[in-house]
Amino acid sequence: AVRDTQTELPWGKIVTFNTRLFGNNGEDIAASYLKDEGYKIVERNYRASRGEIDIVAYDGERLAFIEVKARRNREFGEGQWAVDSRKQKQIIKAALNYMMHRKLKNMAYRFDTVIVEDHQADGYKVMLIKDAFQPDGSEYNV
Repeated sequence: AVRDTQTELPWGKIVTFNTRLFGNNGEDIAASYLKDEGYKIVERNYRASRGEIDIVAYDGERLAFIEVKARRNREFGEGQWAVDSRKQKQIIKAALNYMMHRKLKNMAYRFDTVIVEDHQADGYKVMLIKDAFQPDGSEYNV
């Protein structure tokens, strides 16, 4: 992928890709972007009984559970808030299940969101929001 522009924002980064080599799959685009950013992807589409995680990856020593939101012809403002509290709880439960089954009890982790927008002739725009949400301290039965 060829990066056309990059904009730093207080809550994340927007990158415009000026190529369509990725195909039309938002998760593939997000995974490629994350690899370019130095993430090590360890699993995609992890399913637990009460939720799914699009991408599981390491960002340095920290495990990141990543939700991907693909959008067509919309502004970033809508996509970044698309992970509502119900979806957050499902992702948190799936993440705790993942860590329990892989014996990662004391692993540092966080929840990120990647938003992929298709801007037709302008290519794709990708935005990464690190620490997009956090567990609220509730009990989560996995």
